[in-house]
Amino acid sequence: MKTALTIAGSDSGGGAGIQADLKTFSAHGVFGMSVITAVTAQNTMEVRSVQAIDTGIITDQIAAIFEDIHVDAVKIGMLGSKEIVETVAASLNTFLPAIVILDPVMISKSGHHLLDEKAVSALKTELLPLATLVTPNVPEAEVLTGLSIRTKQDFYEACISIKELGAKAVLLKGGHSAGNPNDLFYDGTDFFWIKGERIHTKNTHGTGCTLSSAITSNLANGLPLRQSIEQAKTYISEAIRNSFSLGKGHGPVHHFYSFSKEERSDLI
Repeated sequence: MKTALTIAGSDSGGGAGIQADLKTFSAHGVFGMSVITAVTAQNTMEVRSVQAIDTGIITDQIAAIFEDIHVDAVKIGMLGSKEIVETVAASLNTFLPAIVILDPVMISKSGHHLLDEKAVSALKTELLPLATLVTPNVPEAEVLTGLSIRTKQDFYEACISIKELGAKAVLLKGGHSAGNPNDLFYDGTDFFWIKGERIHTKNTHGTGCTLSSAITSNLANGLPLRQSIEQAKTYISEAIRNSFSLGKGHGPVHHFYSFSKEERSDLI
């Protein structure tokens, strides 16, 4: 069985973060492992508080996995602080995984800032050069590049700017744009638009985590990068289409929408 490791924060509400990543890995037939960088007290409405994990524990979690289990792909989500960014980068430089997908989580669905200014700088210098693919949304890409992203030309320029920071490839997500949420993939040579459909629902908690984890899963399963992205885009679109209301705010996407009722009972 193929394996994937998520390095991210824990979402007590279960819709995003580590919880969404592990569900996505399972839905793709990949054995999931986790390194928790922070514990968040959150639900569908808010992030109430965040407690960062000690960097020594983060280092030990990563080492414990790599020294025992083969890791086919790594997904990185919420990190939170400069110290944690540097800790994760140092560990990855030690173990050198072949595939690293970086989702530069900066702001929660409810608007809570999850990455401070010093951490953004460290992420650009320490982690982006290790990334097989980085998957920012428009607000995150604006922070990374300092550009205002409104037009298609802005998308092209932002991708080039992020690629120049060291990532091997860029997927700039269009969910915050007007119209259909088309994403732009740049592999350093060519640009490819990944078409999307605007699905009208408030239940979109965990979409970014789920998309990046689906890409990670597809790469772990041996698919080429562009195909991994295209199939992940289809997966997240259907997970949103089949999302459900849970709680009083933004409900979660449905990670196991393609499974039968009996199969779901074994997974959820």
